[in-house]
Amino acid sequence: MRRIVVTEFVSLDGVMEDPGGAEGTRHAGWTFQFNDPEGMKYKLDETMDHAALLLGRITYEGFAAAWPAMTDEVGFADKMNGMPKYVVSKTLERADWNNSTILRGDIAQEVSALKEQDGGDILVAGSASLVRELLVHDLVDEYRLMVFPIVLGSGKRLFAGEGDAATLKLVDVKPLKSGTVILTYHRP
Repeated sequence: MRRIVVTEFVSLDGVMEDPGGAEGTRHAGWTFQFNDPEGMKYKLDETMDHAALLLGRITYEGFAAAWPAMTDEVGFADKMNGMPKYVVSKTLERADWNNSTILRGDIAQEVSALKEQDGGDILVAGSASLVRELLVHDLVDEYRLMVFPIVLGSGKRLFAGEGDAATLKLVDVKPLKSGTVILTYHRP
């Protein structure tokens, strides 16, 4: 059975909005002030270790606009562009990024069916609304939160909806030299 692994960049006050600056929000690109090679290696290894991406529409559109034109020496771009991508959306008309499939049905049913398929684990990045919906339906097996030492004060928070309640088990803590901490949780 495949696992759903949520990976997020989060500020100390829980904001996860626009860490890379693609959306042009008030705090756009807030993660860039924490240059941390160890954190970058963690993200590379994490992506390489997963078989597919599960994304919400907004994150998918941002990734699809950026990644096809990217290249790098370590193979990160090739992995992002080559791996299967599932985008949960009732409004997206087309998903033209390589190996993309739109999931239009009931989220709980669609994601449960993905988990039952053969293959490796599925990574969820960004996609706040999708993550909340997955939480409500108890479909997330692991949370990897890269918590940055910054308080933004405003912006979309990772957990901010009704039904966002869960007890998790801390399974790993990895402090980075930048002051960022990677927290890994499983559901009990």
